[in-house]
Amino acid sequence: MVKWLHPAQLIRTGLDALVAAVFGARADHRLIEAVVRPQPLYFDYSSESEQAAGEDFWLDYVSDTGDGWNPTYAVARLLAQPSLSLEDGTGQTHALPRGRILVLGGDQVYPGASRDTYEERLVQPYEEAMARSPAPSPDLFAIPGNHDWYDGLSSFMRLFCANRWLAGRRTRQSRSYFALKLPQGWWLVGTDVQLENDIDVPQVEYFRQLATHMGPTDRVILCNAEPAWILAATSHRPRGYLENNLDYLQEKVFGRRISLFLAGDLHHYRRHEDPDGRQKITAGGGGAFMHPTHTPKADQLRDGYTLRKSFPDERTSRKLARQNLLLIRHSPLFGLLTGALYLLLALATFTELGHHGLDRVPDAVRMVAASIVHRPWSLVLGLGTLGGMIALADPAFGRHRMLAGLLHGSAHIAAAFGVAWTSLYFIVSGLGICAGGPEMGVAFLDPTEAGCAGWVPLWTKFFLGCGLTFLGGFLVGPFIMGLYLTVSVNVFGTHSNEAFISLAIPDWKNFLRLRIERSGQLTVYPVGLERVPRQWRETDAGPYAPAYEPDDPKATAPVLIEPPIRVRPRG
Repeated sequence: MVKWLHPAQLIRTGLDALVAAVFGARADHRLIEAVVRPQPLYFDYSSESEQAAGEDFWLDYVSDTGDGWNPTYAVARLLAQPSLSLEDGTGQTHALPRGRILVLGGDQVYPGASRDTYEERLVQPYEEAMARSPAPSPDLFAIPGNHDWYDGLSSFMRLFCANRWLAGRRTRQSRSYFALKLPQGWWLVGTDVQLENDIDVPQVEYFRQLATHMGPTDRVILCNAEPAWILAATSHRPRGYLENNLDYLQEKVFGRRISLFLAGDLHHYRRHEDPDGRQKITAGGGGAFMHPTHTPKADQLRDGYTLRKSFPDERTSRKLARQNLLLIRHSPLFGLLTGALYLLLALATFTELGHHGLDRVPDAVRMVAASIVHRPWSLVLGLGTLGGMIALADPAFGRHRMLAGLLHGSAHIAAAFGVAWTSLYFIVSGLGICAGGPEMGVAFLDPTEAGCAGWVPLWTKFFLGCGLTFLGGFLVGPFIMGLYLTVSVNVFGTHSNEAFISLAIPDWKNFLRLRIERSGQLTVYPVGLERVPRQWRETDAGPYAPAYEPDDPKATAPVLIEPPIRVRPRG
């Protein structure tokens, strides 16, 4: 799994996001592809031979894939099986053939897009799951998420828009958005919202022209990279471009034809339903770290949709969030950042506190305050720490964001003071080590007369103090950060992303298998995998079968997250 809180990864991700934000909006690849990359108005699957033979039509949907090998390959292996036989919560077993089409719903790789990242984190696990497929081979379509846009969409276009073979499936699109005409009056539309959560004008015109080919009783499956319905559920968040664009598509372009909304970006499964039987499903469980389901709170959406199912459930989600209290276990190298911060704060206000015990706390505080007055740059560093924590605070705190940042920053500053003080006190009063000797003019003193066990050079005491302070910051800093994240996500419903990238949980994966029956009924089968295998054994079953099978007794078998979901009938 991507180590998101590794110092080098934090810097790299921040730079990728900065570059993408600066240049992405000024070099929109979609405007170019609309001119130079022709694409059929839609890809027609409405008269497939299976339908002619009276069989049902199947397709698969998976999103947020290429993170760690274990979850990505585990899901790819299930998608590659010719058929799955799964139980739902009622004990009924369902036979689910592999989809004729596989739709990737965004964020195909993490942490950012590049040729090597796609190859390592997406192509290799999927081709190990199915290198080839017997005819008729499935087709593959994909829409980009924000992580796919970090290189300006170049790697995405090279992989998915070049009419090539990928893991036994053929890519057919030439743009980052597309439309599929499916049997029995169903359509699947994939949008590209780029980095600005915006659907560009050529794309809107493309969909408006597409709508003229739809009948009055046709229905649409709309795939977006982000679930605007959940992101807009909290009252303090104003409506953004994405919500307005979706409203426009729903009200002005496709109308009431949209019966099923699909999205990823949030790495869990949540389904909302309206009284007419329309569905909004977030299914971002293709391989990325797990996101919580208890926040952002979205029991009731603005347009009347009601939460029906979460995977994992909210109680489990809260329990998993408490693992942040042991943050150093999940992200051990994050302590390098807090250790360095605490050491800098200690050096900025360095004061000799080695003989001050707990009975002299007021004196210690006054000495540090005096040091700050005489060293203005220490004040700058302290204010910078508070400012950084305010900037880190989730905007979801609303008007309390500054307070949350101040409390978090103050906790780190106080901890740095305590760690540095404890280190000096341990060196001087605990070990009895004092800096002195002939070079300091104290050679005539017996160490015991100064209350010391012995003299050491000044630099020895200095570096020993620095080392202990850094070690204290390495251990204490992650705990304070973990406590902050735990309280934020479980009490205030904020920092849902930061609280779970720190844990990098590979489990609770999911994808959707959709069935269009001869009657025109659309049924969604949500497939869930609670615990992915951590160990695998190599097989020798040939290119049409997975190269590895699970070899982990703790792994769980795939199940249906809930009984099959029937989307509203025609009309």
